[in-house]
Amino acid sequence: MPDIFAELAGIDRVLLSIAFVFIAAAISRWQRSDLEKDLAIAALRSFIQLIAIGYVLELVFEMDVPLFTIAILLVMITIGGRTSGARAKKTPNAVMVAFLAIGIGSGLTIALLVALGVFQFVPKDIIPIGGMIVGTSMTTATLVITRLSSDFYDQRDLIESKLALGATSRQASLTQFQRAIVSAMTPIIDTTKTVGLIKLPGAMTGMILAGASPLEAVQLQIIVMYMLVGAAVFTGLIAAWLTYRQFFSPVHQLVLE
Repeated sequence: MPDIFAELAGIDRVLLSIAFVFIAAAISRWQRSDLEKDLAIAALRSFIQLIAIGYVLELVFEMDVPLFTIAILLVMITIGGRTSGARAKKTPNAVMVAFLAIGIGSGLTIALLVALGVFQFVPKDIIPIGGMIVGTSMTTATLVITRLSSDFYDQRDLIESKLALGATSRQASLTQFQRAIVSAMTPIIDTTKTVGLIKLPGAMTGMILAGASPLEAVQLQIIVMYMLVGAAVFTGLIAAWLTYRQFFSPVHQLVLE
């Protein structure tokens, strides 16, 4: 187990960084934005949550039990599904759609990384990359589900006209299906295009701050970017297909609440 008191003794830099929160709160008060309470709660929650997860991960890494690793991934996916689904208020069964899309998309990505030998299925590898993958999958699922459901409502007449002319539900909604995926993929594609030019991404920055050489950090960052693109594609396709299924009956009728 880690020496808690020894580690807390080195937390002075973290406590000093809270000055930025005080500055933000002071500006909010000066401008009468009434954000002080939200800032304080956010800062306190993030501090407690991150310290807690740090000690949990320390314990999990030491034990190296695959079931614990899988359990943590499932917790991440569950939270991601609930968060993503909560935003898609127009979509029936949105939480389940998001949970399945994030779970399958993330699972496929992690399975491929392990099968190809890029990472080993050990907590110190799988939990950090799993968190990045689930986070990207959650964002992609949210964008796909909200965009597709919104288009179904906004373009109801167009879709129903196609159905009346004999198109199947898949044919009638193909344009909306494609646009939702393109819309969700655009942020990760733009990030991949500009990585290293506008800012140093998280994995690379973390390795450099930890003392790794820039070239080693670059290699890891390339792997991270490519795996996130894969996760976004898998999740986007699954989310779009599952969302589409919520809006059409077995006899190809558009069903809107």
